[in-house]
Amino acid sequence: MKSITAIKEEFKNLTPEEISAQIVLYQNDERKGVQSFLLSQKKKVEKYYQEVERIENLCRFEKEYSQYEFICGIDEVGRGPLAGPVVAGAVVLPKESRILYINDSKKLSAKKREELFEVIQKEAVSVGIGMASPERIDEINILQATYEAMRQAVANLSVKPSLLLNDAVTIPGMDMKQVPIIKGDAKSISIGAASIMAKVYRDRMMEEYDHIFPGYDFASNKGYGSKEHIEAIHRQGPCPIHRRSFLKNICGEQI
Repeated sequence: MKSITAIKEEFKNLTPEEISAQIVLYQNDERKGVQSFLLSQKKKVEKYYQEVERIENLCRFEKEYSQYEFICGIDEVGRGPLAGPVVAGAVVLPKESRILYINDSKKLSAKKREELFEVIQKEAVSVGIGMASPERIDEINILQATYEAMRQAVANLSVKPSLLLNDAVTIPGMDMKQVPIIKGDAKSISIGAASIMAKVYRDRMMEEYDHIFPGYDFASNKGYGSKEHIEAIHRQGPCPIHRRSFLKNICGEQI
């Protein structure tokens, strides 16, 4: 009779389909440890197929508009922070793409976002990133700067999209059909992918800024108005990547 350790070893690196077949081989083994392990494997397989179903549902807009050749998801990150740029992501995925675990970037751990960033970068037909600087945000306001970043992201794609799936907004000045979707980053695989690309790109920028402008803890707060960040602004004053128009309630007019 095989040891439980040996049985567990057999399950390593198996696909969900292979795990299901392997479970059958040991379903009559009455040892409590074996049955407990098999139960954990069954749950693992169930969780996998639930994710497959979720991702298939996440493609409903892409399937609804499948007559369009290049469907582009667009999302932004960084509208609310006190510092740093607003960044937009534009992603065109292959129509058959079913990248598991794509979701609204805010619902994912930093580690999972980093993993998915690499997968999306590799699998996408094209990825475009656009941004507007803190100075530009102060100049034209955050909404107009967000639109500008989105237009730039689309312009940086290697293909021209036939259709834009946007997270909640309609972008002025675009010459292709747009479909605004409320909470689109949790309803469309393309928008979710764009959300992840923009989030990881901006987070990496803010981590670099933390070295250039120490004391504000940008690596941790990513420019958002945490208690420690606001205290640092009062202590050190604003730095070059702070949005002056966002600091008036904190610093008053003397900025």
